[in-house]
Amino acid sequence: MVLPSPAIALTSFAARNWEPGEGGTRVTGISRDALVDACNGAVAEGAELVAGYAPFCKHLFLRNNSPTTCGFAPITDDNRVMLRSGYAARREGELPVLERWFEGVAPPVAAYLDVILYSHAQLVIEAQAFPDEVPDCDWGIVSVMGTLTPEEPPMPPITQLRNALGPDEGGSGVGIDPAAYARAARFWHTHAAVRKPRGLLTLQPSF
Repeated sequence: MVLPSPAIALTSFAARNWEPGEGGTRVTGISRDALVDACNGAVAEGAELVAGYAPFCKHLFLRNNSPTTCGFAPITDDNRVMLRSGYAARREGELPVLERWFEGVAPPVAAYLDVILYSHAQLVIEAQAFPDEVPDCDWGIVSVMGTLTPEEPPMPPITQLRNALGPDEGGSGVGIDPAAYARAARFWHTHAAVRKPRGLLTLQPSF
């Protein structure tokens, strides 16, 4: 099969979207290979790669025909008691950061899959700090988010802060845009990620 240009491939980092117990969107009912094929097929048919938070980041919105649900839900008076918080890192070697999420809340089925893409050049830069195999591609899938509309939910403020810290701390090196940060703070003040119960990171005191 000859892939269209730009060729899209899955990174190992994005594989967490298929793993049970992970926070955010868990992709169900569609395999990793099937999603990659759908992305390349959509691009071949003229689907737009929507600009992301930096030149190396793009979004591809696919209509969701799977049981995949949104990775977040609105905070209401009824579900506020289901909010949890704790320190977590997405992968070994990253700084653990404070996160907030729902446990025991059923998110809605996603109408779209927001496939987040990084350029091959950016994947190579980040692999220098967190060694990983970079797929042979023009764009690599780094995350998938279930959404209700074909638009990007604001990047969580803590993710923007991590990015500003740079690749050595698991970020991209892009500084904080105050307007984007304020927009994200407003959104995530009234929304939270949904995940299954999991153990929290235990930090050892340094004194």
